[in-house]
Amino acid sequence: MKIFLDTADLDEIRRANDAALIDGITTNPSLIAKVAGDRDPKEIYREIAEIVDGPISAEVVALDRETMVEEGRKLAELHDNIVVKVPLTEDGLKACRDLSGDGIDINVTLCFSVSQALLAAKAGATFISPFIGRLDDISGEGMQLIGQIRQVYDNYGFATQILAASIRHPMHVVESMLIGADSCTLPPKVLWQLSKHPLTDTGLDAFLADWETLDVEL
Repeated sequence: MKIFLDTADLDEIRRANDAALIDGITTNPSLIAKVAGDRDPKEIYREIAEIVDGPISAEVVALDRETMVEEGRKLAELHDNIVVKVPLTEDGLKACRDLSGDGIDINVTLCFSVSQALLAAKAGATFISPFIGRLDDISGEGMQLIGQIRQVYDNYGFATQILAASIRHPMHVVESMLIGADSCTLPPKVLWQLSKHPLTDTGLDAFLADWETLDVEL
């Protein structure tokens, strides 16, 4: 399963990329707003694309089809790795069809049902982003949605990739892998939590304590 980092923080992106742990980046208007300051968001997208050699999701902010398409084309011109994000609305699906027809990769975001995921695939989406954590927040079952989309896409041979999103903790990642999501996008905190285990820490402490009894250096 591919791992995308869900952030626009350039320091976190460099850290994860230097460790060769990520396959791409997802952003959204909220994440860009947190780091942009006085900078043009387009500069941030370009800089991210220079750091990470993989899909970089950049989201439109328009709500109507025509302006989404206009914004999407401008975003796609920034770098070959840009994936345009559009919301799962009627106009978003129409914009997905238009932009994918231009050969632009599309990430359809804010998916909360299997019927929405079906329509996104039919509209030519490259990625569908089901929001696991937000469904869990309202007593839904985010992981069940991932499984349903996997079954539907496999049943009908859709090429759209399932990008599990709104991941809150490592078990979301583990369950996404087991169900068969193609990729997941997670915040930096969860990425680094994946490498942690208390038995690893205690085992390392024990190894080093035993080594110190030898009073030698490598």
